[in-house]
Amino acid sequence: HLATSLPLPSERDHLRPRIDLIAFMIDIKSKHSLKNVEASLTHVDASFFLGKVCFLVTGVGRVNYCSIDMNAIWKLREVYCSPVLFCELELEGMRVATAQRLLRMLQICAGHVPGVSALCFGSLMRHSADD
Repeated sequence: HLATSLPLPSERDHLRPRIDLIAFMIDIKSKHSLKNVEASLTHVDASFFLGKVCFLVTGVGRVNYCSIDMNAIWKLREVYCSPVLFCELELEGMRVATAQRLLRMLQICAGHVPGVSALCFGSLMRHSADD
């Protein structure tokens, strides 16, 4: 399911499936997208930041057109203890690889990968990004 911002409308709560992963998309060319994500983060239960949130930064192939300082992205990663994925949606290969990576993260967060918890996976992703 996609939403442009949070909170989600409450009138459909009874129809909404369980939420296993929240991927916040940030367009590196749009300060508005970063502000929207920052405003939406206040509506996420703290327990989701234990491996069930990631930040997907798009537009990384156009570094010359960046409107967002990368330090703001790194700060989100640190403050919310959540991994950051970078992609260029205009390149099919990268789009497919990113979709596969998100799907694997979702499988782990939903509990469909035996022996790997969302918290453990989130921690591994954070440490691999530090290397």
